[in-house]
Amino acid sequence: MKCLSVVLCVVLSGAGAAQACDLCAVYTATEAKEVRPGWSVGVFEQFTHFGTLRENGDEVPDAVGQRLDSSITQLIVGYQFNNRLGVQFNLPVIYRSFRRPEGFAIDTGHESGIGDASLTANVTVFQRFTEDTTIVVNVLGGLKFPTGRSDRLAEELNEIEVPGAPESGVHGHDLALGSGSTDGIIGGSVLARWKRLFASAALQYAIRSEGDFDYRYANDLTWNGGPGVYVWLSHTGTATLQFNVSGESKGTDTFQGAAAEDTGITAVYLGPEVSVTWRDRLNADVGIDLPVVQNNTAVQIVPDYRIRAAMTWRF
Repeated sequence: MKCLSVVLCVVLSGAGAAQACDLCAVYTATEAKEVRPGWSVGVFEQFTHFGTLRENGDEVPDAVGQRLDSSITQLIVGYQFNNRLGVQFNLPVIYRSFRRPEGFAIDTGHESGIGDASLTANVTVFQRFTEDTTIVVNVLGGLKFPTGRSDRLAEELNEIEVPGAPESGVHGHDLALGSGSTDGIIGGSVLARWKRLFASAALQYAIRSEGDFDYRYANDLTWNGGPGVYVWLSHTGTATLQFNVSGESKGTDTFQGAAAEDTGITAVYLGPEVSVTWRDRLNADVGIDLPVVQNNTAVQIVPDYRIRAAMTWRF
């Protein structure tokens, strides 16, 4: 693939040096992210601070200062067979600390450990590179496995509301590291570029099954994307700035056949994202998500912000 980048530079040099270099830089950036054959390793971190209590979408007073801080570090190993097909294994390492009411007392603590691992395959179904344009379309599918501890789901068996006591927005299903279920994952993504401008979009749909303690997390649709610009282009690397819009739509979970009313949410986030590539090997991203829409069911603690960072190295 590196040889192909060099060939493209030579072939397009007659169109003007600046345009040819731009194309090679963009192509190399795409290689660093997706299509370079061989092994890759990476790490993805998402930190989410939940600090606002909402009931059916409306903010409500929080007399005891409830919170949930969630750090999910994904350890990633991938293999790209060619410029069309790749596989990826993700192992999450989770740390969650919380403060919540338990009757008239305050319960604080943390949960940490391995979450539910996943294995996915990614297929490029269409790609086109010209001097001024790039289009790449991918689809993915895979499975999530029950490798994380689900013991916190047992709290659902013993939840009792104490009259007059503050209502908790942090529950066992929020703290569990795993679901105890094997679930399906499907999704896709598209990248389109015109000169230095680009736009990307991606979505993922989780198809849940019943797990431990007769608890079933609801199917979950997540998506993200938005317009961006290449602010730096060279043979050695690129830098992009993107206005990112992301969201989630999830119904209510079920517990022992009944709806868990405090689990449904539809949310939309906005925020900037910066991405850097170096040659055809390194890709790094960092972004922040701020909520603009949070329509939840019953009483839940919802995110105030999310910070994401990722780095991938291809061999």
